[in-house]
Amino acid sequence: MPLPVIAVFDAYGTLFDVHSAVRRVAGSVGADAGRVSVLWRDKQLEYSWTRSLMGRYADFWQVTEDALDYALATCGVDNTKLRGALLAAYRILDAYPDVRTALTGYHDLGVRTAVFSNATPSMLHDALVSAGLDEIVDTTFSTDTLRRYKPEPEVYAQACKAFSAKPETIVFHSSNAWDAAGAASFGWYSFWINRAHHAPEYAWAGPNECPSLDTALARVRAIDPPKKRTD
Repeated sequence: MPLPVIAVFDAYGTLFDVHSAVRRVAGSVGADAGRVSVLWRDKQLEYSWTRSLMGRYADFWQVTEDALDYALATCGVDNTKLRGALLAAYRILDAYPDVRTALTGYHDLGVRTAVFSNATPSMLHDALVSAGLDEIVDTTFSTDTLRRYKPEPEVYAQACKAFSAKPETIVFHSSNAWDAAGAASFGWYSFWINRAHHAPEYAWAGPNECPSLDTALARVRAIDPPKKRTD
């Protein structure tokens, strides 16, 4: 792999801890806080995929609301004020500890940085600003402009155009194995950031498994010769 032109990062689960929203108000959620958080995330992803397949697009914020409603109902939680608090917390999720180091590390190599996400532009703006990452991310691209979701090949193709980069010059990072696989299948050099140490999957698509963003950056830094990009 040559030194990339641009380092691209998925947002939710990769840069931002999706479970930090429930943790902030866990006392109000009660004993099912963990279950609510997992269901919320699982249904958020499921609804994005099923809406894409059905051709019934709704933006990622609507999908996030719908998923939360399902999670709360499943766990028997009926609290409008709590629902509002959880949604507000989702706009300002905690960033993982390795995120800032990874973003600045790529900048030190002369590599541009980007966030590529299913989230709406306003969701990305709020998350990046609240985490203090907006000044070290060069650009963002939301699939909302296409009214489609990852991992459809077309969204990776349009991201290439938005970033003015060929697939082989992009290094991508996602904690979602299916997303890392979608990017790798399209031709991006892709890292699956397997923080949770899940069993390997999608090996046939070609993503590279790493336990953290730090590890992925170290692999890129190990390129021989490690010349800083200046173009």
